[in-house]
Amino acid sequence: MSREILILCGVILIGVAVYNHIYNSWEYHGPGMLVVEEPVQRKIRQKPILVQDFKIVPKAEFRIKARVLAKKNYKLGIEAKLSPMDLALGWGPMSDDDVLSQVKITQNDRWYFINYNRAPPIPHRQLLRHSGNMHMLPASEEIFKELNRVGRGQVVEIAGYLVNVYRNDGWKWYTSLSRNDTGAGSCEVVWVEEFEILDR
Repeated sequence: MSREILILCGVILIGVAVYNHIYNSWEYHGPGMLVVEEPVQRKIRQKPILVQDFKIVPKAEFRIKARVLAKKNYKLGIEAKLSPMDLALGWGPMSDDDVLSQVKITQNDRWYFINYNRAPPIPHRQLLRHSGNMHMLPASEEIFKELNRVGRGQVVEIAGYLVNVYRNDGWKWYTSLSRNDTGAGSCEVVWVEEFEILDR
């Protein structure tokens, strides 16, 4: 193998290592809840938002301050045309490093999972009640760029709408309107009009 190829392979490996470190790193804040506020929503009636061949129907105004527990990008599937990313978000006890150090949050196929060894640090229902996997639909290129910049452990504030999405061929995607539900259909579909990373 030539010297140039060895150097190129080394550069690629370093790049991959740096990317993995940044993507998988956790921003530690210490014990105590970083976010005490509950998500806020208000039912509304508003005209649909038309994007390509999708009709996006706002069901509620939505604002949340939360900690990013996990982040997953998607490129495949109809959903990815509008929602290139899911954020698993936590508030209340699920924004506390004491709790989060005892659980593992993973995402796959538009779901999120909370795993722990032995007993959970707080009742399992409370883990679910204070977290959610939310499908991000950025309303602009600027918001899309900010979503890409956010890292695990950071605190963010999001404002926009909880929406149902319809396509001309009959495909549909419904949002949850509750923080208490679990299982299929319990994720929020969020049209993001404002996005701010609070602890850069």
